[in-house]
Amino acid sequence: MTASKKVASLRLPPLPTVGELIKLYNLRAKKQLSQNFLLDLRLTDKLVRQAGNLRGAHVCEVGPGPGGLTRSILNTGVADLLVVEKDSRFIPGLKLLSEVAPDRMRIIQGDILTYRMDKGFPAEVSKPWEADPPNLHIIGNLPFNVSTPLIIKWLENMANRTGPFAYGRTRLTLTFQKEVVERLTASTGSRQRCRLSIMAQYLCTVHKCFIIPGQAFVPKPKVDVGIVHFTPLVQPQIQQPFKLVEKVVRNLFQFRRKHCYKGLEKLFPEECRAELTQELMQRADVDPVLRPTELTIPHIRALSEAYAHLCAREPSFFSYEFREDLRLKHLGMDKQMPVDSLKDST
Repeated sequence: MTASKKVASLRLPPLPTVGELIKLYNLRAKKQLSQNFLLDLRLTDKLVRQAGNLRGAHVCEVGPGPGGLTRSILNTGVADLLVVEKDSRFIPGLKLLSEVAPDRMRIIQGDILTYRMDKGFPAEVSKPWEADPPNLHIIGNLPFNVSTPLIIKWLENMANRTGPFAYGRTRLTLTFQKEVVERLTASTGSRQRCRLSIMAQYLCTVHKCFIIPGQAFVPKPKVDVGIVHFTPLVQPQIQQPFKLVEKVVRNLFQFRRKHCYKGLEKLFPEECRAELTQELMQRADVDPVLRPTELTIPHIRALSEAYAHLCAREPSFFSYEFREDLRLKHLGMDKQMPVDSLKDST
């Protein structure tokens, strides 16, 4: 068989359009699930191209819905496509696609937030972390209400080399609201710089591919949508546990307009806050009057290492949470209020 015939054999035969399938199965986007369908196959083809050469690859598609993006993925000649769909209404249409792509498409009805992707592909797909990325990709037109919690979960998986990253440096090509895209890719000093920027960029190369106007989706969202490609780094820029880095960054950006020490001091209990914050800043050699958005990844690395040193000296610091401490103090005050009121009336 010639190469051209092989390519032709991997392309899908003529099928009803995605729009026709939506009418056939009476499918409507559910607002509570933040569903928006991308029906233009030129755009789905362009989105899939951002993942690179998929011929012979293993792919997991997140939330395929009516299957527009699924068709574009299958047409690239993937060896194995695993789709994970939560909404049972889309399963019949996806089964139709799997029937015309025998042995190349598997359907899982379930929630991607709880699905064990480390069990989804054969072990031979794996590559050592220090080697090139495995021939495994995650692609998805993500619902808006899932996209941020999902990428945070995958970033933690990436740091721990679990989930889809048990196979190596698995690459991701995903859609987000344009605003989230700007946060993920924000550089030091920009207004969009935030916790998400730091957590993504210290672990991987984050590339903004292109923007799709909202009117290309059905129903039309109020915002435009961007495509982002993630490639995990061989060596994370911060060599500390994910949860420790996340805690430092979370506290840092809770007062994003103030000097950075204002957020960092909340890492410590009130009775020793001032002296420990001073020690933290001195150990990290970071100017305490810089704004959080002005801090570079090396700044965050130095702060994380200094905080890890203080936690090693006193382990209870890591479990301390300022907001929880504040909540307990308020509860204590509320319980004392009736007694205080009684004293006043007496």
